[in-house]
Amino acid sequence: MIVALLAAATPPYPPTPIGRGPEFLPPAAPAAVRRGLPVADLHCTTGGRRFGIHLEVFARGRVVVVPSGIGVAVPFGRKGAYIVPRGCTYPLRTLAPTGVVEVARDKKLTLGDLFAVWGQPLGPTRLASFTTSARRPVRAYVGGRRWRGTPTGIPLRRHAQIVLQVGMYIRPHPRFLFPPGL
Repeated sequence: MIVALLAAATPPYPPTPIGRGPEFLPPAAPAAVRRGLPVADLHCTTGGRRFGIHLEVFARGRVVVVPSGIGVAVPFGRKGAYIVPRGCTYPLRTLAPTGVVEVARDKKLTLGDLFAVWGQPLGPTRLASFTTSARRPVRAYVGGRRWRGTPTGIPLRRHAQIVLQVGMYIRPHPRFLFPPGL
């Protein structure tokens, strides 16, 4: 009986610690995004309805933080770790350091677009500050299933759960419980 209770209490996905060092805490946006300048064909605007996707990033067996403020131009306010836009935002934005990305409903966007607005590299052998080889490429999962194409091509669809990894394998979460309204 006690063994069954302990087995039931063990989470199927053990917690993963956040990595130490600046490469595990990338900045939210490059200077051009902070100023509201175009990024490729993405523009900083106000308003519009959005849906949520969830992004988890792992490197060397540790969490890479997806920061609040991706896709948010100045001016903006802060409430602790949360960002409150007071100007324009891009069709992809993060307001909290939770991995939840708000995506404009009227756009067909990809993970490559998100990383462009974030100002971080993404490709078969690059994941933000981390580099790997073609023999051990960046691994991507959507809904818990391995994505076989380039990670930049992953479409951002409502409530997608996307996991990116380089280095040690971490079992990808297949879903995420989104807050109401996303």
